[in-house]
Amino acid sequence: MKQSEIIKLSIEDLQEQYASLRKNYTDLKMTHAISPLESPMELRELRKNVARLATELTKRELQ
Repeated sequence: MKQSEIIKLSIEDLQEQYASLRKNYTDLKMTHAISPLESPMELRELRKNVARLATELTKRELQ
């Protein structure tokens, strides 16, 4: 998810996406701990997307 796409989302959509991606990241991390993933780059992408969403949510809350 690109920053330009994130900016266009409403606060409710941001919160839903954040919760969804956070859960996916946690699940994928647990799966990776048990048996290695074919593509560990997925973890990096998810972590960065979660951070992007969290940053945008914080930015909007402070405005």
